[in-house]
Amino acid sequence: MQDTIKSPPPSEATVMKKATAVSVAVTTVIYLLCGCLGYAAFGADAPDNLLTGFGFYEPFWLLDVANAAVVAHLVGTYQVMSQPVFAYVERRAAAAWPGSALVRERPIRLGPLGAFAASPIRLAWRTTYVCVTTAVAMLLPFFGSVVGLIGAVSFWPLTVYFPVEMYIAQQGVARWSTRWVLLQSLSVGCFVVSVSAAAGSIAGVVDAFKAQSPFCWSC
Repeated sequence: MQDTIKSPPPSEATVMKKATAVSVAVTTVIYLLCGCLGYAAFGADAPDNLLTGFGFYEPFWLLDVANAAVVAHLVGTYQVMSQPVFAYVERRAAAAWPGSALVRERPIRLGPLGAFAASPIRLAWRTTYVCVTTAVAMLLPFFGSVVGLIGAVSFWPLTVYFPVEMYIAQQGVARWSTRWVLLQSLSVGCFVVSVSAAAGSIAGVVDAFKAQSPFCWSC
């Protein structure tokens, strides 16, 4: 998207390439430090949460800052992942009940904040969706394994496969050339890593289900 925006220099493409390079580098270093050093020190007993996994809950301010960072990190992801679900359900509702008062948008004014358009089905459906997903997330006692599974499943297609294929198509990389082979090797290697991580996360979820009863209200 940034490459298609026309603007005076420095262009958004140039700025975003620098920002992406810095953010990916910092994220990679942090993840490798937590994952590799944690496993080297504690092996398979390394906890999902390095801050509270050892039973220490002080200083409280540090844990609060860490939890706030997790919220800020996941809220954006939640929004991105939820939008296609919202759009699909609302599009099907509009096709099923065309012209109905349920799907007809109405302007809602919020005083000095301005106005926005909303429909009854959008308000009810999105509110219910957020409440249900929040309740399910609170009931699941294995946050680390679930997040690991989501990350493993989405890592290879979104971060490696599609960008590599887009680069090959854009640059016209010849099939079986050295660059093509290296790019495909990178994609295959990351696919193996993604599958391995997904398998480990699934095993973690299964073990957690054996020791926990997340949906037992009377337990």
